[in-house]
Amino acid sequence: MGPLILASRSPQRRAILEQLGIDFTATIPDVEEVVAGSPAEIVLENARRKASAGAAVAAPRGSNSEGTVVLGVDTVVALGETVYGKPADRDEAESTLRALSGVVHQVLSGVCLADGRGTPARTAVATTAVSFRSLDEPTLAWYLDSGEWRERAGGYAIQGRGAALVAAIEGDYLNVVGLPVATLLELQPRLLPGH
Repeated sequence: MGPLILASRSPQRRAILEQLGIDFTATIPDVEEVVAGSPAEIVLENARRKASAGAAVAAPRGSNSEGTVVLGVDTVVALGETVYGKPADRDEAESTLRALSGVVHQVLSGVCLADGRGTPARTAVATTAVSFRSLDEPTLAWYLDSGEWRERAGGYAIQGRGAALVAAIEGDYLNVVGLPVATLLELQPRLLPGH
């Protein structure tokens, strides 16, 4: 398999790939993300758009992109059909965390692997169930004051202080962080070094 290009600005996704020892380069895709549809449709379409934009940057017309694989990923938090993306401000973060308090929500990630050569992209959606503790006012204020909610789908980061908000998860922990490794490796096992 050729080089991997991660079409994402997410430092969490980069850190996960580095943790696995996967060699990659990153590009920041310039795409208009969809916000309408079911949670699964939204993440799948946005992952496709990111991978397609990454492939276009990685393989300009006339260049040789033989073997290059572009990874696009999109993650949202959903409570039923209500999607919670990255909060615009503290008020939106507070509203989101209050909605998630004491209930089980879903974290969905769309994963798309494209090669830029017209080969059909490989796609999948990973879902992890996350159960939040009932958040009291001091906990809510403490978390909001941390600012960690910024740029986080659903307004929290499970790998950081957001761990204090979570009672339990069912499914892939790394999906909640931002990159469902099990799903990614089902799509392309040869990503791991030595394969």
